[in-house]
Amino acid sequence: MARIAGVDIPSNKRGEIALTYIYGIGRNRAKEILKNATISGDIQVKDWTDDQITSVREMIGASFKVEGELRSEVQLNIKRLMDIGCYRGIRHRSGLPLRGQHTKNNSRTRKGKKKTVANKKKATK
Repeated sequence: MARIAGVDIPSNKRGEIALTYIYGIGRNRAKEILKNATISGDIQVKDWTDDQITSVREMIGASFKVEGELRSEVQLNIKRLMDIGCYRGIRHRSGLPLRGQHTKNNSRTRKGKKKTVANKKKATK
């Protein structure tokens, strides 16, 4: 099992897929990394040589922000939005969707578990 950027990438998967286990690397970036390292995307990670693992590790370290560094940058960006009080920051603060979605019926993921509000009782004569 190869360890790249502090993550154990699975050895029984193709290199292109295995690299996506690293936070900040998707399919396109994984293809780009393997192309620059002259490794076929179809070769499984367990078949990589030590030189190939080293070249991938160096390429990721030199070219991209990944894992902890990227996570902290994203959190700082969200904190900045909240501090300046812009619309997106307010939506982050209140735990609502940011990108214009309707919230009357949907957005349960952001709003959390349903909270039922009781109706007013009708006055009897």
